[in-house]
Amino acid sequence: MPIFDEERQRKKLDTLRLKEEEDLARILSQKYGIRYTDLSVVSVNSDALRLVPEARARAAELAVFAMAGKKLSVAVRSPNNPKVLEIVEELKNRGYTPTLYMVSRASLERAWKLYSEVTFAVETKAGMIDVSNEEIARLLAAISNLEGVRVEIEKVLQQKKLTMTSRILETIIAGGLATHASDIHIEPEEGTVHLRYRLDGVLQEVTSFPHEIYRLLNSRIKLLSGLKINVKNKPQDGRFSVHIDNKEIEVRTSVLPGNYGESVVLRLLDPSTIAGELEELGMEARLLELVAKEIRKPHGMILNTGPTGSGKTTTLYAFLRRIYTPGLKIITIEDPVEYHLSGIVQTQVDHKNYTFESALRSALRQDPDVIMVGEIRDLEVASTAVHAALTGHLVLSTLHTNDAAGAFPRLVDIGIDPAILASAVNMVMAQRLVRRIIPECAQEVRLTGEKKEFVDRVLDSVVRKKLLPDNREVVWEPDTELPGCEPGFQGRIGVFEAIVVDEAVEQALKANASAHEIAAAARPQGTLTLVQDGVIKALNGITALSEVERVLGSALPRAAATEARHSVV
Repeated sequence: MPIFDEERQRKKLDTLRLKEEEDLARILSQKYGIRYTDLSVVSVNSDALRLVPEARARAAELAVFAMAGKKLSVAVRSPNNPKVLEIVEELKNRGYTPTLYMVSRASLERAWKLYSEVTFAVETKAGMIDVSNEEIARLLAAISNLEGVRVEIEKVLQQKKLTMTSRILETIIAGGLATHASDIHIEPEEGTVHLRYRLDGVLQEVTSFPHEIYRLLNSRIKLLSGLKINVKNKPQDGRFSVHIDNKEIEVRTSVLPGNYGESVVLRLLDPSTIAGELEELGMEARLLELVAKEIRKPHGMILNTGPTGSGKTTTLYAFLRRIYTPGLKIITIEDPVEYHLSGIVQTQVDHKNYTFESALRSALRQDPDVIMVGEIRDLEVASTAVHAALTGHLVLSTLHTNDAAGAFPRLVDIGIDPAILASAVNMVMAQRLVRRIIPECAQEVRLTGEKKEFVDRVLDSVVRKKLLPDNREVVWEPDTELPGCEPGFQGRIGVFEAIVVDEAVEQALKANASAHEIAAAARPQGTLTLVQDGVIKALNGITALSEVERVLGSALPRAAATEARHSVV
């Protein structure tokens, strides 16, 4: 008597059901007047598949399985499904031409399984990645700190699939955005490659990965950034953009040759990070009042000084946003244009055919009311900017000097006549960025010894005594042993100083005074210095004294001593 093989019979039934389903799909294709296909014998293109996120594809019972240029092949169970019609319309609006194919449920299941191997970062054109809202939302929800970035990258590394390189890049960028990093550093060493984020101005180790992954990642970044993949012994700069939720985030790429490979830095330019108002920058009330008055003047020059990364451009952008009205013509000349401002003409120099000097001269021919020059670097730009300030234009610009008073000798060194400088410049500012301490992570530290003497000297040197805090005894430092309190800071705030060119400062400039003498002449104005502003913010619990020391460095004791000698009570 033959033995009944249950497994064999089950497979026969499954085969019959699949055949019947395929036959039904063929019949329905004739009914609806569209072509039939079987995805079990047709290759599914992963670039096409990822045009529609998995959740939406399953809900609509469709899959985009082939792509030739802008022509798409779309597999569907029901061509009249409203969700199918909605997705088809969206694809048409994005410039694609979809053709529908009738398929069985089994065909769709085969295509949907391939989603696990598909990256959702889509290169829609040279230098542009379009990330699906669903996927970036998932990543941003999963990544709340550096540990979250490590976990996500490890997940991708364990997959060991062909799409891994794009997935890693996508995760690295999403992690940078989720943790509010300003820069992403990929640094090869002899045995490994380090990934670090710059968070609130300080580099933080994220993870490391092997050179094999780095080489693929490096090529992918170069390709997106428009750089030469085969050039590895010269510095290269490029850019690409990421689209997330109708917001374009520009990524600036810098590649530098090193002993063990090229060091790659990706700078994330998120427009939302510079959307704050003037009042949110951290200026003391009287300085804020002075700034608001000076930026409303119809002509003259306002300079902002400080090292790279001290927030100068963000401050100037806040000035422009404050004064902009449809009745003003505002032109910016930048290297490069970092953020786009509505209603303002922004132009970018290239250092070859279109320099700061030529751009500034061309801008003046457009009859602007306000001009922002990204940086004054040489005599040609400085003299043209000074001339513009003297002839009815408000000029905003930056300089690389340590403090406000140092800007004047710097311009004289460049070649500007001190007498003309006194008439052209309205105000000079200096700024730094310090990290904000997280209140829940702060522990009280009583001031003693040298630190107490230092703080007392700084406070005694403040001219306007009503600016002094009631507290002179304690500061706050992060307690990094508390859960979630590493490093104990979140976000940054500015510390500022400013010198308005009044009669005393003007006389000092005409006498070709030193930076020290200019600072002494400006002292009766009563605005806080960088050191005073930083110490007061520490005593008010906004930042830590150690953070003020880190940012202002060895200048602190020297500045405190100088201010004590010249204090005006």
